[in-house]
Amino acid sequence: MPNYRLDLAYDGSGFHGYAVQQGVRTVQSVLEEALFRITGPVKTVVAGRTDAGVHARGQVVSFMCDKELDEDRTARSLDSMVGDEIVVRGCRLVPNDFSARFSALSRTYRYRVASDRHVDPLIRHMVWQVRNQLDTEMMNAAAGHFVGEHDFASLCRKAEGRSTERTVLRARWEEGSADGHHVFEVSATSFCRQMVRSLVAVCVDVGRGKLDPDTVPDIIAARDRNSARGAAPPQGLILWEVEY
Repeated sequence: MPNYRLDLAYDGSGFHGYAVQQGVRTVQSVLEEALFRITGPVKTVVAGRTDAGVHARGQVVSFMCDKELDEDRTARSLDSMVGDEIVVRGCRLVPNDFSARFSALSRTYRYRVASDRHVDPLIRHMVWQVRNQLDTEMMNAAAGHFVGEHDFASLCRKAEGRSTERTVLRARWEEGSADGHHVFEVSATSFCRQMVRSLVAVCVDVGRGKLDPDTVPDIIAARDRNSARGAAPPQGLILWEVEY
């Protein structure tokens, strides 16, 4: 049975996350409804289940169907059916053992923070706007503690029966030269739910001067969700890239 890969981007503002949920609009439900019109019923696999309001630039989906597809025509047809919030960048035939989820070597997310006294309403769906000046150097000192293999139970929402141990490959803040935004980029083999947003929340508290970066190892070691401040809002987060 042929196996296909789809590359997607989407604005998550109008969706209740990626995964299908009863009675609400999700990226997966819109995509699978469009796919059904081309392939009939199929089961899709996704690289990362983004939460409500979270965006994607480099999302990957795979599926098998019982007929061969014209890849370019399928991509164009899907792109025309899913609406303006989703872009189908491409469709291609892949080996049968390829899985968008299980074949991934790493995922990279970016999170954008706007640091200004004056909130800009034109970018409210794409950044977290904080009314404080942030210290990028101190935020990087905090982010450095995330790198490596740790139990991130303090910094994610635990799924029943699943481990919260993850390996973070890179974690770095950059200050944009043009717009002054602070951009957090983090790569890991995989992430727990709300993990990236929780890492951002800790770093922003450090950048505001509310938290010492040297306390981050203690927060991680506590393995207690109550030891951290919670999660940053979803709109600043983008699934940037998946590596295979």
